Amino acid sequence: MVDYYDGILVAIVGCILAGVVVSVLTGIGVQSGLFAGTLVATLFVYDAIIRHPPLPPTEPALVVPLVVWHAGVLLLAVAVTPG
Repeated sequence: MVDYYDGILVAIVGCILAGVVVSVLTGIGVQSGLFAGTLVATLFVYDAIIRHPPLPPTEPALVVPLVVWHAGVLLLAVAVTPG
């Protein structure tokens, strides 16, 4: 049986893969496509963690993945930034 969070995981992976596919098809850099897909996937992360949390909002097990996700997005943004 597919749970709500299983669908969220599929959507996150789908967004990231779609970003890579679009980058290959359009000729923009793979890192740029990966970054764009990650930004869209962030909406699903917010939905799963903020709007429909599996744990109480103050639970540390809920805060840590959100912090780690944003650290990864920031690192990817730095890697994509030209110059």
